[in-house]
Amino acid sequence: MILNPDSLNHSGIYFNFAIKMATETERKFLVKGEFRHLAVEKISITQAYISKFPDKTIRIRIAGDSAFLTIKSRIENMEFARNEWEFPIPVQDAREMLYICLPGRIYKTRHLIPSGKHTIEVDVFHEKNEGLIIAEIELKAEDEKFEKPEWLGVEVTGNPEYYNANLIK
Repeated sequence: MILNPDSLNHSGIYFNFAIKMATETERKFLVKGEFRHLAVEKISITQAYISKFPDKTIRIRIAGDSAFLTIKSRIENMEFARNEWEFPIPVQDAREMLYICLPGRIYKTRHLIPSGKHTIEVDVFHEKNEGLIIAEIELKAEDEKFEKPEWLGVEVTGNPEYYNANLIK
């Protein structure tokens, strides 16, 4: 969090008016083999969308005992990278905001798996997406090399069928 002294209100509480934008460069794969024994952490996730368009989304996510409001948009002339702003919000606020979201929810369990200098996030989907398992790896650049474990299957990066916003049912 970037704290600006000018953002101190009269009660002495800081308001963060300077959230830095991040670029997310991510590759996605279907999972073809067993991976669960490699996980160092599991997180239950519920998410829904306030807005979803092909080039931008606004999402509410409750992940374990944390919650986030996330805005994503495409970057022109980039294949995998997107702009991403993620703001932590109180879990109770997130639960209330779910009621104003578009119909449908995503329920999944995220497994965090170390792989070389990266962490692969494997999402095991539940309910209406039961049986779907997608692995994501976040990179520093589109051309960055990474270790591809044998349990990663077909790459689905850029395939709209596997965008979380399109899995809302």
